[in-house]
Amino acid sequence: MKSSPASAAPEPSEPAEPAVEPVTTPGPQPPRPTLRSDLRASVPDGLIALVVTAAVFALLYARIRAKTSSTVSVMPFMADAGGFWMYFLSQAFGWAALLWAWGTVILGLLLSGPRPKRLPLSGPRLERLHRTTSLNTIALIAAHALLFAAELVRHDTARWNSRLWTAFIEAFVPGGYDSGTGQIAMPVGQAALYLAIPLGLLFYVRHRIGPKTWRVLHRFVIVVYILSVWHTLLYGTNVWYDGWFRTSVWLLQLPIAALLLVRLLRPARRSEQLSRPGAGTAGPGWRVWSGWSLRLVGRLAVAGVVVAILAVVLSGRDGGRTIPPADTSSTHNHD
Repeated sequence: MKSSPASAAPEPSEPAEPAVEPVTTPGPQPPRPTLRSDLRASVPDGLIALVVTAAVFALLYARIRAKTSSTVSVMPFMADAGGFWMYFLSQAFGWAALLWAWGTVILGLLLSGPRPKRLPLSGPRLERLHRTTSLNTIALIAAHALLFAAELVRHDTARWNSRLWTAFIEAFVPGGYDSGTGQIAMPVGQAALYLAIPLGLLFYVRHRIGPKTWRVLHRFVIVVYILSVWHTLLYGTNVWYDGWFRTSVWLLQLPIAALLLVRLLRPARRSEQLSRPGAGTAGPGWRVWSGWSLRLVGRLAVAGVVVAILAVVLSGRDGGRTIPPADTSSTHNHD
C-alpha cells in the first residue's frame, strides 16, 4: 500500500499579544468550519483526484502491456494486465494518495510557517484547500487499501467467507501479511492509514479537546507522511529498482524538508522560538532546558534530513535494487 498520510487542518499562526485589548466591531462572524461543509467543498478537488488516478492507471496499464514496467520484472506473472487490473488500479490510487498527501503537507507548512509575500490564494482559502485535500487524501488511501484487499479476494480459491477474512487480515491487520518485503512495508502503510484518519479529523473536534492538545497531536501528521513515503519506497514495484523515477520520489521530499526547517527556524509562536534558556524568566528550570534542547535537536535533525536528501539525489544512491529477485513465482511475493 502506497499511502500517505493525510494532513489535518493547518496550525493557525499566533500573533504577538497586543499591548492594548483590541476593539471588536459588531458584525457577523464567519461560520466555524464543519466536517459536512468541508466534505461539500472537497468535491471539486476530489474529482480532480479521480482524474489524476485514472491517468496514472492508464499509464501503469499501458506500461504493463508494453512490458516496460518494473512491476513485470518483480512479478512476471503480472504481465497479464487484464487479469490484474484491480491491482494496478490500487497502485494508481496509492500514487494519487501520495501526491495529494504531498500537496497537503506543503499547504500546511506554508500556512503554519513564514508565508511567501505572494500567494495565488488568500490565507482563508488556502486553509480550506488544505482541509479539503486532507479529506481527499484519506479517501484515496482508503480506496488504495480496499482495492488491494479486493485483489486478494479475487485471486483466492477458498470459500468466499474464508477469502474475505484472509484478505482483511493481510490488508488491514499489522503482521497479517507475511510475504517478503511486505512483512515490513505493509505494517508501515497500515500505520500511516490508521494515524491519518484520526489526525485528519481531529480538527473538527478541536473545540472539545482544546486547541493546545490539538496542536500537539497535529504535529504527528509529518510522521504519517514519512511512513507513507517509506511504505512507497519499500513496496512500490514502480520504484523497485534504481532509476530516475525512484530518485524523483526522493527529490520531491526536498521542498517538504526545507519548508519544515524554515518553519522550525522561524516559528510563528513565541513559545517555539529557540531563544536562550531562561531569557525573560527568573531562572531556567529543567523544563525550560528540556524544551530548549528538544527544539534544538529537532532543528538539527531536519537540517540533517535536508543534507541527506541532497546527497541521495546527487549521488543516485537511493536504496533501489539493482538485480531482479531470484524467485517471483509467488503471488504478491515481493522478495
